Amino acid sequence: MQTIFRGKHFITLEDWTKEEIDTLLDVSYDLKKDFALNKPTNYLPNKTVFLMFFEQSTRTRNSMEAGITQLGGHGHFLDTSTMQVSHGEVAKDTSVILSRMGHAIACRNCVWESGNKYLRDMAKWSTVPIISMQDDLFHPLQGVADLMTIQEKRGRNTRNLKVSVIWAYATTHKKPVSVPVSQALLFPRYGMDVTLAYPEGYDLPDWAIENAKKNAEKHGGSLTITHDQEEAYQDADVVFPKNWGNWLTNQSTDVVDATLEANKNWKCTEERMALTAKDALYMHALPADRVNEVVDSVIDGPHSVIYDEAENRLHTAKAVMALTMGGR
Repeated sequence: MQTIFRGKHFITLEDWTKEEIDTLLDVSYDLKKDFALNKPTNYLPNKTVFLMFFEQSTRTRNSMEAGITQLGGHGHFLDTSTMQVSHGEVAKDTSVILSRMGHAIACRNCVWESGNKYLRDMAKWSTVPIISMQDDLFHPLQGVADLMTIQEKRGRNTRNLKVSVIWAYATTHKKPVSVPVSQALLFPRYGMDVTLAYPEGYDLPDWAIENAKKNAEKHGGSLTITHDQEEAYQDADVVFPKNWGNWLTNQSTDVVDATLEANKNWKCTEERMALTAKDALYMHALPADRVNEVVDSVIDGPHSVIYDEAENRLHTAKAVMALTMGGR
């Protein structure tokens, strides 16, 4: 078990060893048990984390705010539209000053081709851990909560589980690629056989695919790419039907375009869930674009574990803060 985490940045799970992620999961399970028993977990008394949001949030904001409170500390919610960031203050200046005033800086910045760079710039100058609450490339908090949920439902030995990350049609907003990228990189490290399914035009970055294949080769998992959604559902143990934007081929922020409209049939239905393995899990990072991404009878049905998955965002966020803001 790894025990030295204090000050470690949490920007992508690729920067964390498997042993470190295993420790993070162990702490998450302990904190979840303590939460169920109403046991105090004051591991970060009087500690402050700044929560900078460039975008809207429900699960991430509340898991972080509730989490730091339950750890005995305090979270400062910062809407960047009301900060000097909106007047052009650079990441260095914001990072240096906030890190002198508190004990961690968490940030969500999903602007394509600048979000991850912004967090990396903050990390370069910060004297406290930088925690990614999602950027344009990675969503490590979601990835580790997804992994925790799969382990809870299928056991901690996840080798040879068929897990399918499937693009789905949605019109709510043009979503980042950070969730499928994080899943494709992480799950093969735990021996899972990952199928990545999407229509032509919704590719993920080449470097992400290359690294995912390397992770699979090293840890006994696999990565398969297909443009056939039925193939992805067939015999799958876990499915993640979720939309992401075609950022690599079209940098416009317009939500609806011809490529999107041509793929309305990419939807999670009861008929497609019937192709999956017995007792397969339906998962989604939420918010789901109901009717478009998934029919109600699936997302509210017996395969769905979305609310357990969402609750685990609390316990994993607490573990990240407890380890990086406290510890040795």
